[in-house]
Amino acid sequence: MIGRLTGLLAEKTPPQVLLDVNGVGYEIDVPMSSYFNLPALGERVSLLTHLIVREDAHVLFGFLTARERATFRLLIRISGVGPRMALAILSGLSVDDLAQAVSEQQSGRLVKVPGIGKKTAERLLLELKGKLGETPGVAVAAVGSGHADILQALVALGYNDREAAAAMKALPADVGVSDGIKSALRSLGR
Repeated sequence: MIGRLTGLLAEKTPPQVLLDVNGVGYEIDVPMSSYFNLPALGERVSLLTHLIVREDAHVLFGFLTARERATFRLLIRISGVGPRMALAILSGLSVDDLAQAVSEQQSGRLVKVPGIGKKTAERLLLELKGKLGETPGVAVAAVGSGHADILQALVALGYNDREAAAAMKALPADVGVSDGIKSALRSLGR
């Protein structure tokens, strides 16, 4: 419904900011990773948003990057993870750190986030496996969408992110998806 807001930063009170958009003030909850990268008060800023509508409130969540917002949206789809917990996760871990924790199945990193217990951390690792897209150190989006499809196929076949990324390094940039999967599987079979 509301995808982005651009305006002057009127107030900053962690984790909430007040964004003045042409005389209308929007209260927006942001993760601490975005909060610390906001400009000074009175400066112009653009935030990508996600609106949560409940019976008793309409709550806006804001993010500086599309990747953060996409991760937030993935998190709130997981059973038992609400928007506040998703915000806490993104405040405690960067998207890259979360992706690395998921790819390496490190529940200990998630348990350090306030409000996340051992069972929730394990459920997060299970639910997010293969869904965070880009693994730190592997710029899938920069290589092309064909490579992203190949990586997702390898992960779906049961290979972990590191194995899949190692197999993809040998692939040419213009390889087709089916040929790329075949080549990657051959290199993984060695």
